[in-house]
Amino acid sequence: MRVVVGMSGGVDSSVAALLMKRAGHEVIGVFMKNREEKDENGVCTSERDWADVRAVCDRLDIPYYSVNFARQYRERVFEHFLDEYRKGRTPNPDVLCNREIKFDVFLDFAEKLGAEKLVTGHFADIDRAGDEYRLLRARDENKDQTYFLYMLGQRALSKALFPVGGLLKGEIRQIAREAGLPVSAKKDSTGVCFIGERNFKQFLSGNVVGRHDGLMYYTLGQRRGLGIGGGGNGQRWFVVKKDLEKNVLVVHQGEDEALLYTHAAVGGDLTWLAGHPPVEEGVELACQVRLRHRQPLQECRLTLADGRALMAFPVAQRAVTPGQSAVFYRGRVCLGGAIIDENGVAP
Repeated sequence: MRVVVGMSGGVDSSVAALLMKRAGHEVIGVFMKNREEKDENGVCTSERDWADVRAVCDRLDIPYYSVNFARQYRERVFEHFLDEYRKGRTPNPDVLCNREIKFDVFLDFAEKLGAEKLVTGHFADIDRAGDEYRLLRARDENKDQTYFLYMLGQRALSKALFPVGGLLKGEIRQIAREAGLPVSAKKDSTGVCFIGERNFKQFLSGNVVGRHDGLMYYTLGQRRGLGIGGGGNGQRWFVVKKDLEKNVLVVHQGEDEALLYTHAAVGGDLTWLAGHPPVEEGVELACQVRLRHRQPLQECRLTLADGRALMAFPVAQRAVTPGQSAVFYRGRVCLGGAIIDENGVAP
């Protein structure tokens, strides 16, 4: 069949294309340019990645294209990202980019090229139970990316293929080396990073210890870049709360991690991969949850009420941050998720 491979210039998507070619499919490589980014030397990183894509496709002897979705990314992802930050929340644009760009705009483009499947280098897997497509955790738990894919719907899952989901990262690099791919040793991209998430119950007694640069630049639990040095008892400061109404950034000094833990949270903007909730409203569901990428699965008691997800954690969770995603699982199956609105609120 004809497949389009979303190629980033990294080793994962390159090996995904290689595996599709080896399986006998007609493979087309496509590089998406969503935004302009320059490194510390002023070099546009997307141009460097595009050069790597061309080199890999030449090695594999497959056709390739470059498409520019910068306008769609700005309107459907980046503006939402900025709006969330203005509200004092910590958004995750990678989640929205997968739904709005890679598996919507880009999927439409792939279908116009006559592709039956859209292939990417994501660490995830897909199976089918009856009429329902299911998103499954990858074999390499440390690299699993289902956290970023939980907003996909049935259409996207029916069209997507994740060939590297059953491989370990080391195996992918070995395959790339043996095939002579020029990106076999290329460093992984970290994407857009955010530090932390949190909850608190007590904080400094109102002392002004410095002036912040705007609440949008800080996230709960942040320890670096606060610009207030040592002072006080000489220990490190960290952010425990952002008060938007008073424009106050609340910080704490020391290692009192208890300020960052909670047994409960509430989320909205619910998304279910099956297209419907996994449980009726008011009925408690025992499941697992990830509150950030690469976090080991945590036990959770989930109850749906009035379109919101009420989460209770038997083990207190650190840094549960409004704006971030809570993604729910039962075993290998990713059920869907919610955007965290509040923490420390008992269901």
